Amino acid sequence: MHMSDALVSPEVAATAGVASLLLLGAAVRKVTRQRRDDERLVPLMGVTGAFVFAAQMINFTIPGTGSSGHLIGGILLAALLGPWAALLTLASVLILQCLLFADGGLLALGCNLFNMAVLSCLVAYPLIYKPIAGSDPSPRRILTASLATGIGALELGAGAVVLETELSGITALPAGRFLLLMLPIHLLIGIGEGLGTAAVLTAVRRYRPELLRRERPRIDRRKNRRLLALFACGALLLGGVFSWIASSRPDGLEWSIERVAGTPELTAPADTPHTAASALQQRTALLPDYDTSAAGLVGTGILLLLVFGVARLLRPAVRKTSLPPTDERPCAND
Repeated sequence: MHMSDALVSPEVAATAGVASLLLLGAAVRKVTRQRRDDERLVPLMGVTGAFVFAAQMINFTIPGTGSSGHLIGGILLAALLGPWAALLTLASVLILQCLLFADGGLLALGCNLFNMAVLSCLVAYPLIYKPIAGSDPSPRRILTASLATGIGALELGAGAVVLETELSGITALPAGRFLLLMLPIHLLIGIGEGLGTAAVLTAVRRYRPELLRRERPRIDRRKNRRLLALFACGALLLGGVFSWIASSRPDGLEWSIERVAGTPELTAPADTPHTAASALQQRTALLPDYDTSAAGLVGTGILLLLVFGVARLLRPAVRKTSLPPTDERPCAND
C-alpha cells in the first residue's frame, strides 16, 4: 500500500505530512515517559521493528486475483508495545524503506505514514482490537480480534489512499472504480494480516502473556533476552531466507491501478516538488527496489543496530529515573 509520488499533490502531501509529524511528536513524548517504567521497551521496539520490516518484504500471493499482499504489522506492534510506541516503530520502518530502498515516494511519505501507521496503531487497534481482545485475551479472542482489526486497518488504509488520490487531482483514476477495486483486494490482504498477527501473538501469549495483558513489566532479564533473541532471529530468518521466495506479483495498490489505468505505475507530474523529491530520493536510496538478495538482511541489520544503539544510550537515564530517592544506607547483609 506504499503510495508513489505520482498519486499525490504537494498540498495533500504537506497536509498528511504535518498530521503525521504532529502525531509522531506526541508519540515521542509518551514513549519517553513509558520507557521510564519499562526498561525493555526500546530494545523490544528494535527487534519487533526489524521483524515487521522483514515480514513486509514477503509478499504472499492472493489466489485467483493475480495480485499479492504483505503484512503492515501495526496491529502486531500495538498489541506488544502499546499504540504510541508502535506508531514510532512502524514509522521508523516506513521511513527506512522510503529513504534506503525507495519503497514509496518521498513526497508521499506523510500519506504512507498516516495510512499505514497512524490508522493501524491509533485508530484500528484501540477501536477494534482492544474491545474484542479484552485485558487477558485467549487464543480465540486473539484470532477474532486480529482478523477484525487486520481487515479494518487495511480497509481504512485503502479508503484513505483513494481519498488522497482524489483530493490531489493529478491522476485520471476515477475514484468510484478505483475504490471498488481497492476495498475487495485489501479485504483479502487484511485476512492475511489478521492471520499472521494472530499467529505471532498466540506464540507470545504462551511465552510472555503479561505483554498482551499490558501489565506493569516484571524484571526477568533472562526471559527478556530470550524474547528479544527470538524476534531478532525471526527477523533475520524472514529477511535473509523467506524474502527470496516472496511473490513477484503486483501488490494490492499496483494491481488496482493497473486494472483502472492499464499500467501499475503512473508518471509523476514534471513540476518542481515532484522532481525535487524524486532527485533527493535517488540520492538517499542505496538499494533501490531491494535490488540485491541481501536487502532484507541489510534493512533488518540497520534497524537492529539503530535501535539497540539508542537503547544503550538511554539505559543510564532509565536506571537513574527508576530508582526512588532515599537517604538510607544499605545494610551490611544486603
